[in-house]
Amino acid sequence: MSEPKRIVNEVSLLVEPLLSGFGMEMVDVEFQFERGRWILRVFIDKQGGVTIDDCASISRELGDLIEAENIINLSYVLEVSSPGLNRPLRKEDDFIRSIGKMVQLKMSRPINKRRNFAGRLTNVRKGMISLVLEDNNLVELPLTEIDKARLKYEFDNYFMGRD
Repeated sequence: MSEPKRIVNEVSLLVEPLLSGFGMEMVDVEFQFERGRWILRVFIDKQGGVTIDDCASISRELGDLIEAENIINLSYVLEVSSPGLNRPLRKEDDFIRSIGKMVQLKMSRPINKRRNFAGRLTNVRKGMISLVLEDNNLVELPLTEIDKARLKYEFDNYFMGRD
């Protein structure tokens, strides 16, 4: 296992119980080298959304935990934030909460000669998701084969009904 993956795994194990104590959930953890420095990004969420104060509190608590556990032995920047409008979908519960929404995903291997799909999520059942694609075709995809998935924000719906 690579060092960045080890760090992501160990930080994830620390974050989940910490967040549950604050009534929050972990959405994603990334550890990447960008612009000459290591960045640890932790994306969190809760019912009604997270605030800047939530992010600051979790950042302080998590920073102390990482230091106490001696997980990262190099210089890095810790960023704690909400997942934003194009929230990544990781767990089956993420997909279930997103039924009816537009999603964009990349498969780990081609299915029907395609790896990239975008459409409206209509169902999640028995390890499979159902998507209605833009051409109105229905496709069923195995959750275990999804490499990356995100909500696809619908700007048209945001502006509908506004003057």
